[in-house]
Amino acid sequence: MIIIYLVLSIVGIIFLSVRLKVHPFLALLLAALAYGFLAGMPPEAIVKSINEGFGNTLGKIGLIIVLGVIIGAFLENTGAAYTLADKVLTLIGKKRVPAAMGVIGYIVSIPVFADSGFMLISPLNKSLSKRAGISLAGSAIALSLGLTATHTLVPPTPGPIAAAGILGADLGLVLLLGMLIAALATVVAVIFATKFAAKTYIEPSPEITEAEMNARMQHAPSAFKSSLPVVVPIVLIVLKSSAGVLAGPASGTITKLISFLGEPVIALLIGMFLAALLPRKLDAEMFSMSGWVGQSLSSAASIILITGAGGIFGKVLQDSGIAELLSKILADVHLSIWLPFLLAAAIKTAQGSSTVALITTASIMVPMMNTLGFVSPMEKAVVVIAIGAGSMVFSHANDSFFWV
Repeated sequence: MIIIYLVLSIVGIIFLSVRLKVHPFLALLLAALAYGFLAGMPPEAIVKSINEGFGNTLGKIGLIIVLGVIIGAFLENTGAAYTLADKVLTLIGKKRVPAAMGVIGYIVSIPVFADSGFMLISPLNKSLSKRAGISLAGSAIALSLGLTATHTLVPPTPGPIAAAGILGADLGLVLLLGMLIAALATVVAVIFATKFAAKTYIEPSPEITEAEMNARMQHAPSAFKSSLPVVVPIVLIVLKSSAGVLAGPASGTITKLISFLGEPVIALLIGMFLAALLPRKLDAEMFSMSGWVGQSLSSAASIILITGAGGIFGKVLQDSGIAELLSKILADVHLSIWLPFLLAAAIKTAQGSSTVALITTASIMVPMMNTLGFVSPMEKAVVVIAIGAGSMVFSHANDSFFWV
């Protein structure tokens, strides 16, 4: 019966969030409560699981999400993301628009949300497509798929960070694997966009002139300066993951320093300070409640609450003893790494949000990790990537990015 209760809980989350338009935070919380009672957990045990699930999850990743969103806000508002896009165009060539858009999407969506990134780069994409005399379909598909790849696979985007935190995966490994798999996905996306999507002709209608585009670039920071808030935290986190290589009597201090600087919170805090150097003139208003920081924190609040609720759902599942039952059921199925992928794909298709799909699937996977043999740091990181890959499939009418 406990498996039926799990299925009912997942259906309940989807029904509440899609049909009744209930906020995913409440949907996950109510599903966790309902599952706990149906599974026969004592009320005090349910309350304990709720408190521990919420606190432990956000204790690991709450600040990371906040800092990542602030970095994204500065990149977006200072024109730094636009500068990076222009640099990519210069390197790849302005005539190879789909390839350039795929790479731009890959880079921009690491610190900036995919839908925001698309709206940010779309005017540039339309202008270049018009100049090159090509269909907007090919370049727009390449851009959107490049954005989606890193949005679902590469921290510090909130979804992958949340999934890694819930599953206890090493963020550095998730970063490395995510960047590699996202790069491969972007290459495939560009080939698809060039060979197939571009055959459907859509007339580009530029929103801004080339003169207006150049005017925007005049006040934007340099490409090198724009890249620092993204590149430095990534390098520090990856170095921390491989700091064990430096371990030894003569390098103890260096290893400790790298480990400290590579802690995701510290690395992203450094990234935030670097992002604060991007504006030509720093204004205290940018850090106010109504400024860039205030606005970014408002958008981060919803993600943090959903992540916390995902932690609650996962903890209640874990404490209900479902792992033992699942071990017997899954012993003969042999789905292995396909299970998190298929779960994420199903949840994404049903309710639309990649971030919610990542968090919900990670929560469901928590009690099954040992059962399925996903215990090493590499195996946990691979599960996060599998969930991320599943959460990027079937974007349709219930996905806000589809309409953007």
